[in-house]
Amino acid sequence: MRLSDATVVIRPRSTWEAMDLGVLMSQQHRRLLMISWAIVTLPLFALLSVLFWDSPSLAVFIFWWLKPAYERLPLYILSKALFGETPTLKQALHAWPRLLKPQLLASLTWRRLSLSRSFLMPVVQLEGLDGNARQQRLQVLLQRNAGAAQWLTLIGVHLETALWIGLMVLFYMLVPQQIETDWDWQSLMLAADQDWRWLEHLTNAFYALVLVVWEPIYVACGFSLYLNRRTQLEAWDIELVFRRLRQRLNNSVLGVLLALCLVLPNVSSVWAAEPDSRPDAPRLLNQPLTSQASRDSIKALLEQPPFKNKESVTRYRFGDDPATAAKSNEAGEAPQWLKTLLGWLDGQQFNALAKVIEVLLWGAVIAALAWLIWRYREFLQAFVSRRPTLPARAKRSSPQQVFGLDLNRDTLPDDIAADAEQLWQTQPRAALSLLYRGLLSHLLHDFGLALKDADTENQVLARIEQLQRPQLLAFSRTLTTHWQNMAYGHRVPAAHLQQQLCDGWRATFGPGASR
Repeated sequence: MRLSDATVVIRPRSTWEAMDLGVLMSQQHRRLLMISWAIVTLPLFALLSVLFWDSPSLAVFIFWWLKPAYERLPLYILSKALFGETPTLKQALHAWPRLLKPQLLASLTWRRLSLSRSFLMPVVQLEGLDGNARQQRLQVLLQRNAGAAQWLTLIGVHLETALWIGLMVLFYMLVPQQIETDWDWQSLMLAADQDWRWLEHLTNAFYALVLVVWEPIYVACGFSLYLNRRTQLEAWDIELVFRRLRQRLNNSVLGVLLALCLVLPNVSSVWAAEPDSRPDAPRLLNQPLTSQASRDSIKALLEQPPFKNKESVTRYRFGDDPATAAKSNEAGEAPQWLKTLLGWLDGQQFNALAKVIEVLLWGAVIAALAWLIWRYREFLQAFVSRRPTLPARAKRSSPQQVFGLDLNRDTLPDDIAADAEQLWQTQPRAALSLLYRGLLSHLLHDFGLALKDADTENQVLARIEQLQRPQLLAFSRTLTTHWQNMAYGHRVPAAHLQQQLCDGWRATFGPGASR
């Protein structure tokens, strides 16, 4: 690893600035990162979807669980590109199986749910550490950047989810309108699983496409956090400065050596001519201020105030006047009042005093809160009383007429079946209309069926099916068939069918069923 060959500026950064550097690194090599990720992951996703076609959730879960295995490929590319050795696509794919060997089982089991995965992955892959060496390395690395690495994972989870939902919404918006009108989310949920299995696999494919874009960025941000931490620990920026200085000195070392060769003979001759020019020479010792005298003078000054203040304290001393202090010193013992105070504090009275102080402090806090509530009571009252409320939803009124038939109970007789039997001989259309009106009225008022003015007979039958009442559904189908034959074909049911309709009414709604 040659720091001088780094393609980024090596310097200490804040954690968020380091992650921003990771985003820039991923953008610089985005084509290689995304293509290599897609070649590795998409065929595997397709294979899992085929193998677990009846369990789409299991397929996408296995694909998600294997993410630490995919992430080793972008880390390899970024680590090589950092020092100007960007691999080709063929080289990266050829190296990926070799990258899976070290500690893959641990990465996919007990380390899988680590929130600092992207930050700690270079320790295994780039440094090759394991066991105690790895644990010691992690303890050093996680002292500063652990929180940022965990936040990166949490933000990544939310971003993946948002992009996944966004792709599904975009797909729904691009569906042609004639197909969209036949799609009802309620019908999709109630339909058979095999009818919409392809849609579940399609939404899983959207997640695989989201990872093609996001996962290289996630790995790059974790790698940049790792580089920033090592820069802080190992002072890479200072090392680079010294290397540049050494390079500059190496360029001029020849001239410096030549100058020294020219100067050294003259210097040696001067030293030979004046042998007594050293500070310890006898010539200087004969002067009024010698080197030894100056050292002794400096040492004596350092032993005096304000450089050094020696004091031995063997008693309690408070701010007493000098006379009292001198008297206490002469007596060699503490004052009586101090002994009394220390004896009182040494017993249970000290704990009682602490309790009293605690009660007083809590009382002060409660009093302060009460004063704040009383002080701003008008603001709090206005804030609570003016809470916005949602407008009440208008209750939908039930229709009073369907197919031109009046469904008001007041217009129906007390015994509908008996009145229909009397009308069969003279007014068969009125008898059948009475039975059908009674059926609709019961559905509307007794069963709470949501009928509309524009509903057809078949739509009414479809709504009756949702009630899951077989006897009511069978009678309604028979009565609806005869009603349609009479209303649109002017065909009167036979006499025995007329009696069956009345008996069916009594069996469905009870004997003597009225409005």
